[in-house]
Order: sequence, then C-alpha cells, then structure tokens
Amino acid sequence: MDQAWEDRAAAAWARFDDYPEDEAAAFRAVIDALVAELPEDSPLGPFEQACAWDSTGHSDKAVPLYREALARGLAGYRGRRARIQLSSSLRNIGRAEEGVALLTPELDGPSDELDDAVRACLALCLSSLGRDREGLSLVLGALAPHLPRYQRSMANYARQLVEPEG
Repeated sequence: MDQAWEDRAAAAWARFDDYPEDEAAAFRAVIDALVAELPEDSPLGPFEQACAWDSTGHSDKAVPLYREALARGLAGYRGRRARIQLSSSLRNIGRAEEGVALLTPELDGPSDELDDAVRACLALCLSSLGRDREGLSLVLGALAPHLPRYQRSMANYARQLVEPEG
C-alpha cells in the first residue's frame, strides 16, 4: 500500500486509546474503512482487522484473521507481529500449545526489535501450560541485556532454570 494509506492507518492506531471501551465497534469501523481501500487479496486487510478485534478484547475473532493474513503471505516485520499476536490470542482462547508451536521457531529466526516480545509472549504461553520455569527463563534471558549490571549473572540464572542439573 502507499505511504498515504500507511500514514492514515498509523494515525488511526495512534487514536485507539481515545475510544472508550463501549465504542470499540467505532474503532473497528475505522479500520474496516481503511481495509476496504486495499486490494481484495492483500494480507494487510485481515492483519489490520485482526489487530482491531484483538485490541478490543476479541481474541476469538482475531485468530482466523491473523491466520488468513499469514496464509496470504504477510511477511517481514508485520508477519512476525502477526505470529506474536496470534500466539497471544491463541493463549487467550485456551490454545496456548498452538501459541508455543507458532512462536518457538521465532527464537531462532532473524533478530529484530520484536525479540523480547517473542520471548514475553512465549513465556505467557508456556506459563499457561504449567511450564513456568521455561517461561521465567525466557523472560530473564530477555531482560538480562537491558540491566545496568548483572547481565551475565541473570543470563546464567536463566539458563540454569532449564538446563538439567548435573
């Protein structure tokens, strides 16, 4: 899509918090209007709609739209966002195992600014499955590089949470 559309979509999302909870449908209508401008087979359409449903508390409606966006070829940064958000939505609707399966490969993918979000969401999915030590390990590992001190210690502690004792 062109930059003008991208700018209008970004502006709509920047105003998201201006909508009271009881006006969630009005926000989704703004997103739907933007999506209506896209080519019919664009992966951006279902992605933006999934984000709108998700952000207004409807993970169940977001899941199939995220899947559709990915199936249509949503890739790159937005594709990674879609996998993170889909995993979160799956966890919210009681399908955390699918979220783990979707996000685990992201740990070995190309690194970007979403790495910590991948780990945080994966940690929540793991926790929902009773795998709290693995989740805590991911979160500590993500946090360690941001600490002003103790980076090495925290990274080691994170590893020790999941390594077999020997």
